[in-house]
Amino acid sequence: MKLQQTIALSLNAIQANKLRSMLTTLGIIIGVTTIIGMISVVVGLQNYFAKELSVLGANTFQVQKDPPIQFGHLDEKYQRRKVLTLAHAQEVRDHVSAAKYVGVEVYRWGSTLKYKNQKTNPDVLIGGVTPEYQGANEYYVQDGRFLNHFDVDNSRSVVVLGMDYVKKFFPIENPLGKEIRIDANKFKIIGILEEKGEAFGQSKDNIVLIPISTFEKIYGSKRSVRITVQAKSAESLEIAKEQVIGVLRRARKVPPGEDNDFEIFTSESLIRTFNDITFTIKLFAILIAMVSLLVGGIGVMNIMLVAVTERTREIGIRKAIGARRKSILMQFIVEAIFITEIGGLIGIILAIFLALGVKFGLGIPATIQLWTIILGIGICTVVGLLSGVYPAAKASKLDPIVALRYE
Repeated sequence: MKLQQTIALSLNAIQANKLRSMLTTLGIIIGVTTIIGMISVVVGLQNYFAKELSVLGANTFQVQKDPPIQFGHLDEKYQRRKVLTLAHAQEVRDHVSAAKYVGVEVYRWGSTLKYKNQKTNPDVLIGGVTPEYQGANEYYVQDGRFLNHFDVDNSRSVVVLGMDYVKKFFPIENPLGKEIRIDANKFKIIGILEEKGEAFGQSKDNIVLIPISTFEKIYGSKRSVRITVQAKSAESLEIAKEQVIGVLRRARKVPPGEDNDFEIFTSESLIRTFNDITFTIKLFAILIAMVSLLVGGIGVMNIMLVAVTERTREIGIRKAIGARRKSILMQFIVEAIFITEIGGLIGIILAIFLALGVKFGLGIPATIQLWTIILGIGICTVVGLLSGVYPAAKASKLDPIVALRYE
């Protein structure tokens, strides 16, 4: 029997049992959708987070008390750590020769801004920073100027506004030189930050920056600061890290042999940490998909065995008029592969809709990866082949005389 005839017979058999064939493919559909859809979403997340986590400038790293990426409850060992202070930052300035500059920043969320009779909700993020903040975090001034060392040294009441508050309070007038209240304190506006848009569904322009000395005078100095270090060159980045570790271990009296009681990270290390997390998610998605495909494969095999039983007399007639064992074998294998490929095609379509939903619903650039489609098609073919071999072999071995007598 020619291949075209085998394919035609297989398709006719599937069409004759549409509902049964569709139900059989559910496991395959779920498995393929999971593999293609989830991996596409995860890869989109990786690309999205890689862009958003690239917050530090070139040759720059930060030091802070706690891990930069946290999930769930903060481990007790981090809670026991002493805070990083301005004094620690000064130690780094004085003794790290590989550093081009050393900046400091600290944050408080939940403040209120007021201008004339307008007022924000208590959800403003205030940053107490040094002039190095701009280059380290890539937040640059659009109009006016940024904070300078004179502002910090003299604890001046000056502020640089994020674009959210410029739009809210000054839609048609120039805010520079105007006076605004942060909580109960008056500040003069000296600069406007460039608009940054959103990250992870949150505005990056919901921020105001004041001198760190002014911040600590108003809100206290008990918060742990972040120390930002830019190395003199890419070649001296690791040297700068080692020098910072040595200086801070000595300043914080960390005993030899014990772990650092602070964290050092770069944009690359943040991205690497996130990729390690998403790798686990990928493995979990593949595991779920494999289980679904296994269940789907068993379902296909079961249906094919039922088909062999239902078509025993047909097989007997075909053998009686000269059909070879190879033709019978090929027909049932092709039929099983077609069933799984139909499930795979539906799974691919659902995965595309899943990726589009994530892209336009959440703004995450999830895209279908070509290699996942090829992988899905390949897995469906293998599952169909393995699921169809035993039923096909059973059908091809039927005795034509016995098969003709079957009712």
